Amino acid sequence: MDFALTEELQDIKKVARDFAVKEIQPTVDADDKAHRFRRDLVKKMGELGFFGCVIPEEYGGNEMGFLAITLIAEEIARVHSSMRLPFNMQALGPALTILKHGSEELKQKYIPGLVEADLMGCFAITEPDAGSDVAAMKTRALPDGDHYVLNGSKMWISNAPVADVALVYAYTDPSRRVKGMSAFIVDMRSPGITVEAITDKLGTWGAPVGSITFENCLVPKGNLLGREGDGFKICMQQLDSTRLGCAAGALGVAQACIDAVIQYANEREQFGQPIGKFQMIQDMVAQMVVETEAARLLVYRAAYLKDKGVSNTLETSMGKYAAAEAANKCADYAMKIYGSYGYSEEYPVARYYRDAKSYQIVEGTSNIQKTIIAADALGYRKANR
Repeated sequence: MDFALTEELQDIKKVARDFAVKEIQPTVDADDKAHRFRRDLVKKMGELGFFGCVIPEEYGGNEMGFLAITLIAEEIARVHSSMRLPFNMQALGPALTILKHGSEELKQKYIPGLVEADLMGCFAITEPDAGSDVAAMKTRALPDGDHYVLNGSKMWISNAPVADVALVYAYTDPSRRVKGMSAFIVDMRSPGITVEAITDKLGTWGAPVGSITFENCLVPKGNLLGREGDGFKICMQQLDSTRLGCAAGALGVAQACIDAVIQYANEREQFGQPIGKFQMIQDMVAQMVVETEAARLLVYRAAYLKDKGVSNTLETSMGKYAAAEAANKCADYAMKIYGSYGYSEEYPVARYYRDAKSYQIVEGTSNIQKTIIAADALGYRKANR
């Protein structure tokens, strides 16, 4: 097994790190406190090809691969977790799903804009009463002539307030349960769509989130992805990709905590010596480093398998679970090591602590990942089928 990154991947990682430090870091605290979405920075990332890694050149991509986009997203989240969201909203969610299941017309119409960040994307799964239980969604898209009539509500949708295009899941035949679910591309400027921003949230303040209400919204039949009834299958495939993006972001937050702690532990003195000299501090630092590195290897393995075209639902769940837990443990330990300073907004540790929690929730909670992993191990339901 070769654990070394190729020279090309090392260069990609450096480009992402340099961009994050030079373009995002100077205003990160001000942007976060203002709950400011930096569309200009998202556009710059698009121009650098960050969102084109998993997209063919004919649609504006560069085909660098899943490991490449993982490395980039990790480095961006290491500076600002909120700026990691576009990797899912642009590339790993809508663009990749259109590529796999959309008509040629949809591919030409939407993928280049998403890759270049001329269009802002989002995907809408969660509803007020349907979170982990995706099949419980109530949104309907009923056929009517050349259109589907879309009605329902989606909740906690990242990018909803700024999105130009949405990947939406709804039932076309509720009587068939998951086999009656379908997937659509929806122009967010269509009549019958109302978006309300959700600003009162714990973390990721620079990433817009909102609810979407569809009231007799007409969606052209050509905007159906795959066939009617393919929606649940498409949704699970999409989550396999967007979970990787989340895992990469969690790695970035975990590493940011380690970076902050190492600097602080060597500068802060108590009882006549740097606090890094105390064994209890060293114990926490060692755990942070080991668990982050272990999670990183799991996440990189999942990305590597995706690049090889190998079924990897299990490996992706392992990586996402491990990275989310590592990020939260690292944030908790960083807060303990910083003490009162960590509790203040003077240092970035408070932001890391807030932002880490989302990784245990989005794209399938940590409990959902454990369910997938355990069911596979016990032989109840194999994840890689």
